[in-house]
Amino acid sequence: MAVLLPLMTTACSYDENISLCTVCVRLVYPENSTGPYAGACVELKDASASVFEGETNDSGIVLFSVPAGLYEVSSSSSFTDKSSDTWWQYNYNGVRSQILISHEYSEDIDLELKMSRKRIVH
Repeated sequence: MAVLLPLMTTACSYDENISLCTVCVRLVYPENSTGPYAGACVELKDASASVFEGETNDSGIVLFSVPAGLYEVSSSSSFTDKSSDTWWQYNYNGVRSQILISHEYSEDIDLELKMSRKRIVH
């Protein structure tokens, strides 16, 4: 028993050092839409279902620092345009799968969005 006690305490102590990759995701909006805006939610999900969330800047870009792996990127958001007498609600959705992120190979990710809109009566 005295021999096993030191082995049990060393087996649980380790230094896990995870190296992160920086990834840029840019939302690509369809023609005749409002275009990029700050605050659109973007998610990166890896193969083990870990989810990383971020919000876009005014240019529709969000940066992530994530471990290397295989990812899916998605975005779903709504924006209400109140700039005129007629208000419009724009709904955006997009998903892209099988994205490899690694230190050796990584590129910026463009996520093309689909749009629907409806008129809001106020």
